[in-house]
Amino acid sequence: MNHLNHIAFIMDGNGRWGKKNKKGRNYGHLKGVETVKKIVKASIKFKIPILTFYVFSLENWKRPQYERTYLFKLIKNYFSKEIQNLIRQEIKINIFGEMKKLPSDLKLVLKKSMELTSKNKKIIVNLAINYGSKMEILQAIKKIKKKVTLQSIEKNMYTKNIPDPDILIRTGGHQRLSNFLLWQLSYTELFFLKKLWPDFNSNDLYKVIEKYKKIKRNFGKI
Repeated sequence: MNHLNHIAFIMDGNGRWGKKNKKGRNYGHLKGVETVKKIVKASIKFKIPILTFYVFSLENWKRPQYERTYLFKLIKNYFSKEIQNLIRQEIKINIFGEMKKLPSDLKLVLKKSMELTSKNKKIIVNLAINYGSKMEILQAIKKIKKKVTLQSIEKNMYTKNIPDPDILIRTGGHQRLSNFLLWQLSYTELFFLKKLWPDFNSNDLYKVIEKYKKIKRNFGKI
């Protein structure tokens, strides 16, 4: 049976879900946050140590300003309102990405959330915000002052102290990685689901975990 340390999520389909339900893309993003809360709760129950959610990519700046503004406000309001619940549930929050380019009020809330949850040990929830994998790799290489090796690159990645994901789950029907954890997903088991993210639930997560446990993982061996 395969050991499970880390599950990564590409939460695709929020906007489409909102339009499908005739309430707009932003409503879909709001429901998507509720799904994140449910999946974190289920993951604690399933005793999964680490989760990583792809929240906002570098490419997402191409979206309309009203949608970007809403997304940033949604993230900020969530942490402002839920921080005590996160502490109480012993959830450790870790943010990685191009933080410098985010709105100053959002950066302040995110940094405070990381500080206040830094000692929590029940589960680590990584949020990739303003993140792009190619940029992460490029910046890691630029930080290396001596010989470039696989090990020296890994030591300079955002995820340097985190085991690579065992599972990637992408909802929304598309089968691509969208510049997400390209280095870290080298040997990850990929699950692409047709369900839109707001419809994803704990039972879906359980089914993926059960399938993962039955996969023979060779890592290059026979």
